[in-house]
Amino acid sequence: MTPAHFAFSSSFILGLTGLAFHRTHLLSALLCLEGMMLSLFIALSLWLLQMNSTNFSTSPMLLLAFSACEASAGLALLVATARTHGTDHLQSLNLLQC
Repeated sequence: MTPAHFAFSSSFILGLTGLAFHRTHLLSALLCLEGMMLSLFIALSLWLLQMNSTNFSTSPMLLLAFSACEASAGLALLVATARTHGTDHLQSLNLLQC
């Protein structure tokens, strides 16, 4: 495993463990998701550069577009949650309550 592959794999794993273990605030969960998406984007871009493949050259841009949509939806949910509940703590959210 090259150092670049190790760096991207470890950044993805760190984002995943942050998402799994530090679930106190919605903002920290969103930041962990964005870190995971950024590492996937960079890894996919470098993989396509190494393979010299032009067939899938739009894949990183498509992933980046979906990541931007995910971030905007997450921030909209964060604002809506902060307005209705007064906090972004994940423990205060209840799916059974309207």
